[in-house]
Amino acid sequence: MSDQYNLSQEGYDKLIKELDELKNDKRPQAVQRLATARSMGDLSENSEYTAAKDDLGLIDSRIMEIEQIAQNAHIVEHHAGESTVQIGNKVLVKSDDSEELYHIVGEFEADITAGKISESSPIGKALLGAKVGTTVSVTIPAGTVTYKVVKID
Repeated sequence: MSDQYNLSQEGYDKLIKELDELKNDKRPQAVQRLATARSMGDLSENSEYTAAKDDLGLIDSRIMEIEQIAQNAHIVEHHAGESTVQIGNKVLVKSDDSEELYHIVGEFEADITAGKISESSPIGKALLGAKVGTTVSVTIPAGTVTYKVVKID
């Protein structure tokens, strides 16, 4: 796969930490749980075995996903003082009478509760390349919202 994943250094480090935890802690525990469940006898009616097998499958899938992302990661360096919105910038926008601070991040770092929005989200796409004073309109599920870029950090 030739996909490239934009990540901040912080996001990349977080993924590598999760990978390490999965490989060195969670996977060995899941393998042990599976072995213990297997030793309980009849596997056809052993719900613990089925659950342990499913958990191990989920862990292995996540390990493969993180390895794929890490292999194709592009670390985006944040440059303060940019004149246009780029990945890594924190952007203060105004909509009607409210202000929002969005941190534009790569897809795998997005966390709307922390104000981190993906570059590929409707709002992220609309803000990329915008300058202070620019007004952008974004169509979201709730309708169309207009934002004015107030500040770029």
